Amino acid sequence: MTKDLQIRLAETFRARHRRKPLLLLPNAWDPISARIVEAAGFDAVATTSGGLAWALGYRDGEETPWQEVVAATARIVRTVRVPVTADIEAGYGEGPADVARSVRDIIGAGAVGINLEDGTHDAAQPMRDIDDMVARIRAARAAALAEGVPIVINARIDLYLKRIGTEETRLAETTRRGKAYLAAGADCLFPFGLVDLPVAAELVRALDAPINLVGRPGMPPVAEIEAAGIARVSVASGLTLAAMGSMSRMVDELRTSGRFDALATTMKRDDAQKLFAPRPE
Repeated sequence: MTKDLQIRLAETFRARHRRKPLLLLPNAWDPISARIVEAAGFDAVATTSGGLAWALGYRDGEETPWQEVVAATARIVRTVRVPVTADIEAGYGEGPADVARSVRDIIGAGAVGINLEDGTHDAAQPMRDIDDMVARIRAARAAALAEGVPIVINARIDLYLKRIGTEETRLAETTRRGKAYLAAGADCLFPFGLVDLPVAAELVRALDAPINLVGRPGMPPVAEIEAAGIARVSVASGLTLAAMGSMSRMVDELRTSGRFDALATTMKRDDAQKLFAPRPE
């Protein structure tokens, strides 16, 4: 990918957060899933840290070696022509300088957006201090500016995921963090785990910025989510888990029945080959 093309994709992806319909992102974990998403007509591809980690043979939670994440992202970018935004979890590093390095690396892989989360894996301190996260976002933005690529920083706020505080205090603290993250250079806010649509709409009004929700079974349809003012919906590891569940059922049936009926599928070999056929520039 040329730098000029990457910049155009980044600008396209950024603008897509500010117009309707909302930006719907089925998260991919490898080139096959990314091409399927693109071929279905979606505007962009988002990676899922969980799906990517499991596909590479690791657990989620920054246990995948960073260079493997970068290489896997590069393979996805090479496979599709739409913008790719990468889930880099907490930035793969202890401090802002480490986050900056990670952002440079993932831009080098061709990504034009990132997820950057403020939750930790430390039960004693499940959330980063707000000033710490602000410094990390600033470092990410500075790195992107230095690379000349206006990436979209989707700042994930994990208060709802980790169920910290009450419903009222979560909303207030999410708003406080959101304002600080936007001021530091974030473009979109991602209150992971928030499923209450009226609360999400209140957050949109309070922050006046693009908000990303996770689409889960049982949530309202996209039209209702868009009507609440939400700009972006992703599915996290939902598609990965669905694919894993389907394969698990199929191999269980194959083993127990000794029959091949479970292999029936609408996707044929020729269809798969067409996904990866050379395309005109």
